[in-house]
Amino acid sequence: MDLLTVASFPVILLGVLPLLYTYTSATTQARFPTLRNKRVCLLIAHPDDEAMFFAPTVLALTRPESGNHVKILCLSTGNADGLGETRKRELVKSAMLLGLRSEDDVLVLDSPDFPDSMTTTWKSDRISALLRSVFAPRLFASPRDEPPTAGIDVLITFDDSGVSSHPNHISLYHGARTFISTLLRGKPGWASPVDLYTLTSVGLLRKYVGFFDACTTMAAVLFRGETARRQSGRGNPGTLVSMSLLFGGRESYGTARRAMTQAHQSQMVWFRWGWILTSRYMVINDLRLEHFKV
Repeated sequence: MDLLTVASFPVILLGVLPLLYTYTSATTQARFPTLRNKRVCLLIAHPDDEAMFFAPTVLALTRPESGNHVKILCLSTGNADGLGETRKRELVKSAMLLGLRSEDDVLVLDSPDFPDSMTTTWKSDRISALLRSVFAPRLFASPRDEPPTAGIDVLITFDDSGVSSHPNHISLYHGARTFISTLLRGKPGWASPVDLYTLTSVGLLRKYVGFFDACTTMAAVLFRGETARRQSGRGNPGTLVSMSLLFGGRESYGTARRAMTQAHQSQMVWFRWGWILTSRYMVINDLRLEHFKV
């Protein structure tokens, strides 16, 4: 094998792998189950979480033909550096770039219960109480023999590792689970009116290989087998996989990148560029349906 042949392998791979990813992305969009005509809330901890971690999901769920109504609830202004008001405006701009219908679909809280902190764990019962007050204010007033109701159909947030192990992210997982459990308390035999999906955290190597993680993601979903296919009591899929296109179109890496670079300008320090360029979360999300014992 001559030197020219050996040297051509990387060039061939650089051409073939993006094409393979493009095919995988198109196949995922066409064949994997998704949500349609749902009221969806994305629960995040800080402005920019929606772009850094959940952009593929938001872009997929806000497709005009899906009929979904997506809202974002952010529990802090990200005011650790005194930029809270700026970051609130940036989140609204990012949300509109990612396809939300209206600026009114973004709610950002500024509460002493939820400080932006790398060392603070937010209390699950307070997160649950907040979610109940926003989405199920009449829960405790409804008769025991009536099904629980809520103002949303789907809640999406981080899993128990929080992708980056940030304690605020992890707190959302536990608070969201407490909220769903509260909806079901005293309502035996009824399915939850809200399905909870959590963003799968992956190891360090997979986190920073960008679109190269597509095959590993698909293999991981298939390996979960029946668990990945098990639907909710409302008939929603057990797994949601979103793979954005690398180039062109609304549902693409370029849109996610702009949501960070054009909207969250106050956060564009050097290491955020590294995340934008290398993180698989900019193009790939897989969400798991959380199951609860009734």
